Amino acid sequence: MPSENEFVEMLGVSRMTVNRALRELAAEGVVVRIQGKGSFVAAKKRSSLFQGVPNIADEIRARGGAHSARIVLLQEEICGPDLAEDLEIEIGSRVVHSVIVHREDDLPIQIEDRFVNPRLAPDYMAQDFTTITPNSFLSMVAPIVGARQFIEAVTAALWESKLLGIGKTEPCLLVRRRTWSDAGLVSTVRLLYPGTRYRLESGS
Repeated sequence: MPSENEFVEMLGVSRMTVNRALRELAAEGVVVRIQGKGSFVAAKKRSSLFQGVPNIADEIRARGGAHSARIVLLQEEICGPDLAEDLEIEIGSRVVHSVIVHREDDLPIQIEDRFVNPRLAPDYMAQDFTTITPNSFLSMVAPIVGARQFIEAVTAALWESKLLGIGKTEPCLLVRRRTWSDAGLVSTVRLLYPGTRYRLESGS
């Protein structure tokens, strides 16, 4: 779309009026505003199945889109009490922490913030997650036999809004998920979606 300055010249209105109109259109999901790049007419919202444990790369390809991923963080950490409880392991145990931004046709649509029990997925850190998703890898090495998840509406943290290229007040959808294999709890993950670009579906 034209820049705010171009709209001011074209329409003969103030920049404040143009800015407010674009913000309202973004809130309605008609326009997508990406910091540093500009405003774009929004495509139809992408959908993700809330039932089961879908692989986002497969979903994107099924829609005819191109999946890509940016690895923000991949490192070993020592877990504190809360994380140890989430992963059902001892306090002070080593875990692997990964943060990955998934994109559809170069548009960021999900931040995957995951902690993994390395005992159940020992080669996790050796993977190239630009070519395979954590979901695919974990499904191969520790097949899922159970999952627990819930969804809530949230506002992204500043670092998350920067990675997604959204405004600080844009609403987001957050899915929290824990998955188990026969050997125990494999991972806990936060999946953050921009609310104006994504929706979650349930059904048969």
